[in-house]
This record gives sequence, structure tokens and C-alpha cells, in this order.
Amino acid sequence: MASGIRPGVAVHRVATTGPDDVAGLERLVRAGDLDPAGIVAILGKTEGNGCVNDFSRGFATQSLKLFLQGHVGREAAGRVCLVMSGGTEGALSPHWIVFERRESDEPAHGPALAMGSAITPDLPPEHLGRRAQVEMVARGVADAMERAGIADPAEVHFVQIKCPLLTAARVAEAEARGSATATRDTLKSMGLSRGASALGVAAALGELAIGEIPDDAIGTDMGLWSGRASTSAGIELMGHEILVLGMSPDWTGPLAIDHGVMRDAADIGPVRAALARLGLGASGQLDAPARARVRAVLAKAEASRTGNVRGLRHTMLDDSDISATRHARAFVAGVLAGTVGMTDLFVSGGAEHQGPDGGGPVAIIAERG
Repeated sequence: MASGIRPGVAVHRVATTGPDDVAGLERLVRAGDLDPAGIVAILGKTEGNGCVNDFSRGFATQSLKLFLQGHVGREAAGRVCLVMSGGTEGALSPHWIVFERRESDEPAHGPALAMGSAITPDLPPEHLGRRAQVEMVARGVADAMERAGIADPAEVHFVQIKCPLLTAARVAEAEARGSATATRDTLKSMGLSRGASALGVAAALGELAIGEIPDDAIGTDMGLWSGRASTSAGIELMGHEILVLGMSPDWTGPLAIDHGVMRDAADIGPVRAALARLGLGASGQLDAPARARVRAVLAKAEASRTGNVRGLRHTMLDDSDISATRHARAFVAGVLAGTVGMTDLFVSGGAEHQGPDGGGPVAIIAERG
């Protein structure tokens, strides 16, 4: 980069009326507040069921691709990471979070929010949920860190990944080549893919050694986890779209990121600690001026496999009508909303190997005081 010029990050949180609603993004562009050429990634919460047949994610992805292609062309649009997380149960509000890279000649005042992205090749269906997927994601995270200019894994606070799932057609395609998939259950494949991707993050960040992750541990040994991974599976891709967020002295701007790991679905202490480190300490809910400094809240949610939260029985795993991931999203979203006073939160369900059983990582991006 040129002398005196540093990269910076702008984060835009934009409400939507549906998976095809890009009007808010267009308004930002017309106002000169968003340069489409600088968009590195868009995260989205869409109002589908979050399961295999949640086509709101693909609808949103298509809508965003058309928006991007109209502004920067097909090739540049193809380099933008689009991570759609389905499910806005409870009072979660559908929205986009846009990460824009900007160049600035402002002097750096200590480390600032930094980001890097990577898109992996397509994953053969028979590798999903196995060590090959762990290794592919680990390489992708390393590439994204290099693009972010983050050499120290300790400076990475959150890694958001969109990963694939299996469909009946993808299973049949692998079997036609004489290969067996890790499962023929398409819903189960979502958890295996999320878990393998999270373990790839753990390997890339040095939280686990790759040798500690055998095939049979994926989706079973929940003692293996990353405290900074957030993975979401979808039908709309077969590779992985990876966004690394951290802090770097080579970046500038007013934004910072911090994170905590909830030990269970009601564990708000680590979230308050992260807020305090960002200068947003409060004994109760954040007030309006403090909320105005928050750019994004990113979290994982999972129903504990023990069937209990703090010694009391929950029924999330026993409900045959509604997936446990949907219950968990709504519960954790309520806990977080009560703390930060916002409902446009990026809460993703299915936290296999993402934090301890029943808990999960939470990252907050905010403007420093």
C-alpha cells in the first residue's frame, strides 16, 4: 500500500423487508455512504426455517449477487463472501451486515478492526463432515488471515463461515462414483459440515492440533471446539465462504472487535466483559448512546445435549415439530437483546464444535469511545 495509506473497515447494518430487499443498500450507495467496489462480505439473517429446505438463503444470495453485479460486474461480485443464516425466530429482525473496505490516510491510533476473506473450491460430497473438510477450511482461514494482514492468531476474534450441506442428489452423485458420504441424512449433514468447518477454524488458529481431530470425533466429541468459529450450512453452495475478523495495527478507523464465549445459553457474563473491554460497560441494558456505537453482534446458539440448562430440564431436543436450532436461536437472541437492547442480531443456530456444549462464541463490533 502507498505510504501513509492504510485500510479501514466500515460496517453497515441494514434492515430488510424480505430476502430480496436490497433497497436499503441502494439507498446507502446513492447517498455516497457505501462504495460497492469496497464490499468484502455481506452477512444476512433471513426469515426461513434455517434447515435443509430454507430457500430464503438462496433467494437472498441471488438478490445480493444481482445487486453487486449491477454495480461492480460479475467477476468482482463473485469475490464477495455472502453468508446467509436462516431463521429469525422470536423477535430476531432480518437484516444485512455489510463489511466495506476503505482506504484512509488517517493516522492509526492503535490496532483497529481488520478483515480478510477467502472462498474455497467446491468440496466433494464424500468429504463433507470428514478430515478433508477440516483441512480445506483450515487452509481457507489461513488465506483469509494473510489477506487481512493478521499474523498472530491471537488477534483473530471471529471467523464466520458459510459451508455446504448434503442433498439427496449430492449423496447420489457421490455414490455413483463409488464414494460413500459421511451420512445420508441431509439434516444431519448440516451439523457435520458446521462441526468440521469449526474444527478447521480451531486448527488454523492453534486452538487444536490437526492431529487431535480424527474423522470419528467430528459431530461426536464436543470436548473439541473453537471459541472463535461461527459456521452456517446452506444448500446454496458446495465450497466455503470465509470471513476473518480481528485487530491489527496495520488497519485504521474507529471500529474494534472483541469476543467472549458463553458457557451456556444464559451465560451473559462473557458478553458483558467483551462490551466492557470495548468501553461499553453497563450494569444494565445499554442505553441509546451506547447502542449507537454498536455496529454488529455476532453469536452462535445451541441446545445443550444434556437436556439441561443450569440443572433444569429444557425441552428443545424433545420437540418433534420445531428444530432445536430454532428454539436455541430464539432463546439466545432474547438473552442478548436484553443486554444490548437490539433485535437485529446475527444469531446463528447449530453450534457443533463452536464453544462448549450448549454455549457458543459471541463477538461485538463497536465504535470506540
